[in-house]
Amino acid sequence: MGLGNPGPSYAGNRHNAGFMVVDVLAERMGGRFRSHRSRAEVVEGRLSGVRVVLAKPRSFMNESGGPVRGLCDFFKVPVERLVVVHDELDIPFGAVRLKAGGGDNGHNGLRSVTRSLGSREYPRVRFGVGRPPGRMDAAAFVLRDFSAAERKYLDLEVGRAADAVEALVTEGLVAAQNVFHAG
Repeated sequence: MGLGNPGPSYAGNRHNAGFMVVDVLAERMGGRFRSHRSRAEVVEGRLSGVRVVLAKPRSFMNESGGPVRGLCDFFKVPVERLVVVHDELDIPFGAVRLKAGGGDNGHNGLRSVTRSLGSREYPRVRFGVGRPPGRMDAAAFVLRDFSAAERKYLDLEVGRAADAVEALVTEGLVAAQNVFHAG
């Protein structure tokens, strides 16, 4: 499940890193997103031989929980098998960190997902977007597009995050952490 905001005006925002990652995964699977009744866009298929459902909620980030819950219920996905991909302010740009469970760290999308699922014990792939410069408001920062300097490396870093999701799904959390936390 990639988190982000729907619509072209948000497409390049830091807050849409989760959408960017699942877009790469869908491309690798040769799939196209289609509308689902759970208020999300979905692609069903195989990723490195493992059956997966990739999704992007059509709701705004702060209301992601409803579509996530709807998808988990429809596809009968237990919380521990859900993978949420999202932007993370406390990680430098492009760095990828994986974890299972934990708090929302002020991320309203995660807060909504946790509230809707009644659990915070879902795996996460966190894509670093760095801290806002100076005294800039964090909410304003994540709703801005990546800088020109960041865009030079964005495709590479989003691809690495997609690799991390693939490793998590196929090899498990600890194995994926050993690879992606090493650098």
